[in-house]
Order: sequence, then C-alpha cells, then structure tokens
Amino acid sequence: MPRVVHFEIAADNMERAAEFYEQVFGWKFQKWSGPQEYWLITTGPDSQPGIGGGLMRRRPGQHALNTIAVASLEDSIRAIEAKGGTITSAKRAIPGIGWLAHFQDPEGNGFALLEPDERAADG
Repeated sequence: MPRVVHFEIAADNMERAAEFYEQVFGWKFQKWSGPQEYWLITTGPDSQPGIGGGLMRRRPGQHALNTIAVASLEDSIRAIEAKGGTITSAKRAIPGIGWLAHFQDPEGNGFALLEPDERAADG
C-alpha cells in the first residue's frame, strides 16, 4: 500500500524556518548537495515511527507537500487522471533517488508521488 514517505516545507527565509523547527521540535537540517537549494530534515531516529522531510525555497502559491511512494509512477498517473486528479509537474528524475511528479486531487490539494529508482537520471 502506498504511504507518505517524505514531506516538504516551503519557506521565504530558509534559515529562519530551519531555526524555528530546530528550536520548537528539535529537528535537524542538512543542506543537500544536489542541483537546487534544498535542506534535508531529520525529525527523529530511524528506530522511531515517522518520516523525514525537506525545506525548500517557496514558489508562488506553494504550501506544505506530502510525497507518497508508489511502485509505478505511470500506473499511478493513469489512476489519478481517471479519478479526476491533475498533473501539475511532469515526471522528472531525482538522480540516484527515483522518479517524481506533482499532482492535485479533485479538491485542490497538492501532493507528489515518488517511484524509487536509484538508477533514475536526467536525460
């Protein structure tokens, strides 16, 4: 069964946001070495229930986002469209991680799907 595996928080001032979550919840932040400005969030030890997330620079209209892991992004896209959802950001590679796309459900809620694939690459 697909589960939420990652969340994202959008911020105008990433340092201020990181400091807030560090001080309020004790979360840890580490700048990602990838091609975009992105900080990984550790919310606790792997031995406890829960998920980690990411902090990214806010784009207009962007809110918090949950990412759901799926076995097949293509199958999920077909199911989403058949049930009235829409694609808001086309399938793209996150090198070494997998394939990612963004969607909106019929109620206007945004979410992302990730098909894990360490071989994923641009091009």
